[in-house]
Parts: sequence; structure tokens; C-alpha cells
Amino acid sequence: MKKITLIRARNRWQLIYLKELWDYRELFVIFAWRDLKVRYKQTLIGAGWAIFQPLFSMFIFTFFFGNLAKIPSGGLPYSLFVLIGLVFWTYFSGILSNASNSLIENENIVKKIYFPRVILPLSKIITCFVDFVIAFVMLILVALYFNKIPNYQALIYIPLGIIIASLAASGSGLFLSAFNVKFRDVRYALPFFIQMLIFLTPVIYPLNIVRPSFKYLLALNPMTGVIESVRTVFEGGVIGWDTLGISLASSIVIFIIGLNYFRATENYFADIV
Repeated sequence: MKKITLIRARNRWQLIYLKELWDYRELFVIFAWRDLKVRYKQTLIGAGWAIFQPLFSMFIFTFFFGNLAKIPSGGLPYSLFVLIGLVFWTYFSGILSNASNSLIENENIVKKIYFPRVILPLSKIITCFVDFVIAFVMLILVALYFNKIPNYQALIYIPLGIIIASLAASGSGLFLSAFNVKFRDVRYALPFFIQMLIFLTPVIYPLNIVRPSFKYLLALNPMTGVIESVRTVFEGGVIGWDTLGISLASSIVIFIIGLNYFRATENYFADIV
């Protein structure tokens, strides 16, 4: 008997179709692997770019903000202080940037065949996570150089920080990728937005220099709690769950909103991409 596959519109309120995603798991891996190969094809230092970018930025920020502006860095050397922020910020911004352009970059595939479109932006998490692992190893080596070894809390808060960053970046990426299908301004505005957002994130400054009235407002930025908690782990201090809790809740809300908007507009991608 011939098997018939019926493709029909989904209920927009059911956000994630785990069975469908599982059925297309091989395609998810193919997209992620393809992106990795394309990223480092014909590059001079290959995966070394994952180290070069945060390391070079660390030297620049250390010179201008650490040495000249004398921004405090708590119990950490400023170089290590800013590198922690840069490693996690690069991971977040990488997912956000790549996920936002994923549908446009794959418009030929989107038009020709059916598959869960959500696979395209979510596959960027794997691609950027590979870069993050490379950069994080470099971060550990720098921490060892300064004799700042993370305490036992690292086993909890570093994975939690990765989850929060992934949720926030992929949720924002899902929203912007769907928005980018209809309004191509996103690809031009996003780099500027990311540059501005870094100054609303405690990458180059500690949260404790911000006025208390602004502290919880900045915590709505999911990367605020992530970066602050990871720095505390390297300092050997006690994690403050007030900021981290707000950032965790914010990342979940961002992911749900982004996924809901993506699902609501998914049926029209092939028509207008």
C-alpha cells in the first residue's frame, strides 16, 4: 500500500512539534555541519578566528577601558574580566546574527521543499557553540595564567549561562528571521543594534557601578545575569539569584515570543521570501 504524507497548517498555539523535529534531526545536523564548513572554508587560520576575535577585543578594551578609563573589575584582572564578557557575548551575538539571516540565505531551499523551517535558525546554535567551546578553552587558559580557577559553582552556572544565552539569542533570532523575510532592513540594522546592545550589557563594566534603580532594568537583558554570574564563579564569590533569576525569566519570555511569531508567520515564508 502506498504511503501518503499529508502536510497541513499547524495550530499556532502549539509552539514546538517535538516528533516532527525528531523526524528531521538528520537535516538539522546537515545544516549545522554545512555552516561550519562554509565558515572556515579557505580561511587562513580556520577555527582560530573563534580565539582571535575575543582575544583581540580583550586587548583593545583592556587598553582603553582598563588602563585609560580605569573601569573597576572587582576581584579579577581587567583582561580576564572583559574576556569573560566577550566570550559569552560573542556566542550570543553570533547566534542572533546568523539565525536572523538564516531564512534569507536559504531561500532556494525554503521555496522548493517542505521541512520545519525552525530548523534553519536553531541550527545556528550548534555552529556558534563549536566556536564558543574553542573560545572557552582559551578563556580557561587565560584564567589559569592569572591564577583564577573557577570554583565548584562553575558546574552549575556556566551550563546555565549557556542555556540562557542560547534561549535569548535563538528566540530573538527566530523573531528577526521571520521579520526579515518581509522586511529586509533587518540585515542592515542588526549589526548596528548588536553594537549598541553591547553597551547595555556589562561586558566592559561591572554591574555594581550602575545606579541601583537601573540594576534590575539591565537584568532584563538576559546576558546581564549570565556574564555577572560567570564572573562571580571565577572570582570565587556567591551568586546573586536576583539578577540571574530575572535574566533567566527574560530569556524564556523572549524565546516563547520569538517562537510564537515564527510559527504564526511560517506558512507564508515560501510565498514572500
